[in-house]
Amino acid sequence: MKVNNNNNEGLWPFRKINYLIFGIGMLLIIVGYLLMGYGSVDSVLSVKVAPFFLFVGYIIFIPIAILYKK
Repeated sequence: MKVNNNNNEGLWPFRKINYLIFGIGMLLIIVGYLLMGYGSVDSVLSVKVAPFFLFVGYIIFIPIAILYKK
């Protein structure tokens, strides 16, 4: 009688690359909030640069980290 040792159920689906991409996304989000907090209300830093960092972090890197499979 053969035993099937190739049972892949129950394995965590995330790998090192997923955590790396997620970490980059979190770093971008943190930098975006810090830039938004340090700039004045109507500065270019608070109005254009910080939202760009937040957008890239939330909309691009975090979903890629979740959906990426190697």
